[in-house]
This record gives sequence, C-alpha cells and structure tokens, in this order.
Amino acid sequence: MSENHLNFTVNYNRLKIFDEIGTDDIKYPLVLSVPHKGQVFPEEFLQTTAVGQAELRRNEDAFVDELVSDAAKQGIPMIAMNIARAFIDVNRDKIEIDPTMFYNYPHPELSMGRRCRVGLGVVHRVTAQNHPIYKGLLDYNEVMARFEKVYDVYHKRLQQLIDKVLKKFGMCFVLDCHSMPSEICSLMLDTQKIDFCLGTLFEQSCLEEMHAFFKSGLEKKNYYISDNCPYSGAYITFNYCQPRRKIYTMQMEVNRGLYMDEQCYKKNDCFSTVCNDISQNIFDFANFLLDLKK
Repeated sequence: MSENHLNFTVNYNRLKIFDEIGTDDIKYPLVLSVPHKGQVFPEEFLQTTAVGQAELRRNEDAFVDELVSDAAKQGIPMIAMNIARAFIDVNRDKIEIDPTMFYNYPHPELSMGRRCRVGLGVVHRVTAQNHPIYKGLLDYNEVMARFEKVYDVYHKRLQQLIDKVLKKFGMCFVLDCHSMPSEICSLMLDTQKIDFCLGTLFEQSCLEEMHAFFKSGLEKKNYYISDNCPYSGAYITFNYCQPRRKIYTMQMEVNRGLYMDEQCYKKNDCFSTVCNDISQNIFDFANFLLDLKK
C-alpha cells in the first residue's frame, strides 16, 4: 500500500445513519436487522478511494430492506443501516481491525483476525473484487470517529429495540437479514443452487423448533435452503445471542439472483414474488413466536 497519509474529517451531521420501520407499535417478539443495505458514501471518504462507487457497492445487500419491509409494517420492528458497508461494517466486531491500514496505529502488539487478513474486517481494505479501496494509509483517529458516529449508533438502537421487545414479551428473536452472490451459491452445491442460507452458529443461536419452522415455511414455497453453509452467522448473530435470557438470533442470506440483476443492480421480474414470499414467511414466523411464548 502507498505510504500516502489520508487525513480527512467526515461531517456526520449530514448523514442519517439508519432507517427504522414498525418500532413504535411493536406487536411481535421479533426484531429485523438489515446491516448491509447502505448506499450512502460520505463525500470525504470517496475522495480518498482508489475505486469508484460501482465497485464499492459490490458487497452491498441491495434491496434487502425492501424484501422484509412488508413484514415490518405489520408491527415487526426493523432497523436498516444507511451508511455503506465499504465505509464501516457493523456486522463485524470492533477488534476486527487491520493494523496495516494505518500510519498511526497505536496497538502493534495486537494481532489481526481472520477477516482482516483477507481485507474484510470492520473497515474493509479491499473490495469484493479484491482491489485496494484506499489511495494510502488511514488515520486511526478518523476510524475511531466512524465507530462513534456510525457503528455505535446502529448497535445502540438495535440493543434498544431488543430490550424493548424483551421487556414486552419476555423473549426476543433477532433475524439478521442479508443477501449473497449467486455465484457463491452455485459453487457450494453440485446438484442444486442455494436460495436461502440460514445461519444459526451451528444450532447454537436459537431453538431447533424456531429454525425448523422458519426453514419449512420457505421450503413449502419451493425454495432450497442450506443450513450454516456458506454462512453460519457473523457478529450480530453471535453478539446478541443469549438463549438463557431468551434472546435468540439467526442470520438469513438470500440469493441475489432470485430477485435482482447482479450486474446492473436492478430488480428483476421475480422481485415482487420473492418479496411477498419472504415477508409472509417472516410474518408467519412472528406469529409462531407469539404462540411459542404463551
């Protein structure tokens, strides 16, 4: 990486960090999290990047908030990140940071995690095409501001919603909603592509009957479901999972090829059908949870 030092300050007052739906009148013990749908790139950030917005968006979970919004409008609270994942990834732990990205990193004794080694830590070093994002080295203090002004804001609100649901119903299920490239889905199985992947930390993040109900609902609509492969659950699924307190989590990944043209980032002709199927399954699951707690 170039030794050019990138010094810039983002005006966070101009940014709306997240959107939310259904958070005023919560009717079900379920919270929807959509951490990777963000399309907002701070102007100051874009001036330091070595690639354009089109490539920066390649790991974005496009339209996922829309896929689940009909369910959210039925009284299922949803929080969706507006800030682009390439700027900061709220589905990573804060410690997943790459020291080689900074000219003034203060903790050289700490080793980087697995995701950092491939450039996809909490602050991404490379794009989905493995191209360097930045023209030089970052200021560690600037990235700490990203944590305070974006990362912490999202997680604080998510925690508030979980606490609110837990207080009202005595349990809470967090469904972390994502999309996955169709190319990955096709490579995973020789006989049939994956339509949905449900990550439960290998059956650790929720009760089996919860996972089974959600899965069977999709299977009845003729979708092929894979469990924990290629995704078993990332930071949000792990961090908020507390079964002993009746807080359960699951990561849902939707094959992008089902509902969009991945080359031009536009909805395809099946979008409405997939949207209705997902929202109906979430709504049915919400009612299942409501009965389960009785």
